[in-house]
Amino acid sequence: MEKILEINNLSKNYGSLQAVRNISFSINKGEVYGLLGPNGSGKTTTLAVIMGVLNANGGDFAWFGQALQKEARQKIGALIETPNFYPYLTLFENLQIVAKIKNASEESINNALGVANLLKRKHTNFGTLSLGMKQRMAIASVLIGDPEVLVLDEPTNGLDPEGFAEVRNIIQLQAAKGKTIILASHILDEVEKVCSHVAILKSGELISNGKVGELLTTEDIVYIQGENQDELFTVLDSIDMVSRVSRLEDDLVVILKKPYTASELNKLCFEKGFVLSKIILKKQSLEAQFLELVKK
Repeated sequence: MEKILEINNLSKNYGSLQAVRNISFSINKGEVYGLLGPNGSGKTTTLAVIMGVLNANGGDFAWFGQALQKEARQKIGALIETPNFYPYLTLFENLQIVAKIKNASEESINNALGVANLLKRKHTNFGTLSLGMKQRMAIASVLIGDPEVLVLDEPTNGLDPEGFAEVRNIIQLQAAKGKTIILASHILDEVEKVCSHVAILKSGELISNGKVGELLTTEDIVYIQGENQDELFTVLDSIDMVSRVSRLEDDLVVILKKPYTASELNKLCFEKGFVLSKIILKKQSLEAQFLELVKK
């Protein structure tokens, strides 16, 4: 796989505050990579550093195998802060300024407005747009010049469900074209629906990363009770079908690895001499699992 971005032990301080602490991960061509975490977790700072807006205090990063240079910048479209569009200019006139900076054609402007579903409004003044349209306009500016990589910081922030769906659709269409997309968000649902990979940040640290389908997936949770629970806990903590086991009041809480079932757990306990007096299966939501990861 071709590496698009590689980050090694990246750190960034704001005075005594360490916003990003020794994070490392890499992104391959064609991946839709989500940076997921609560507000203040270091997502925006990380994007600002890799785009050259901020200088790192430690570590390094490479785009396309080299330092961030003009050639690499031309392959990247970034939305880290809200663009400063002129309210009294039309959408087309505003994007002409962007296209001139990027040395892109007017055809690229029309293509970008088309992708953002704003082509019919190209002669409308920017100041008259709704919040959702303004956000789509911001994404249109990123698409000018048809970059290989899109870097988007909280692209659905503040949008209603309809605006959220519109922006999500744009991202999915770009991903389908094979573009590499880096998306920062604090919204689990957004990352789950559009991203192929995810890095979860908390207080500036990388706490987990990998494929969305493997990292953020529902798990079976089984609440059990039986005699000799201390001994049962020790047994369950060492067997292959159990991902982890913990105590909650009078219950043992067992997280099963896929594809094992509660029936198989019950059978195994019986075979090892433990008769269960209680066995209740519950499904863990993605939200619960994300919150558990962040709390660790």
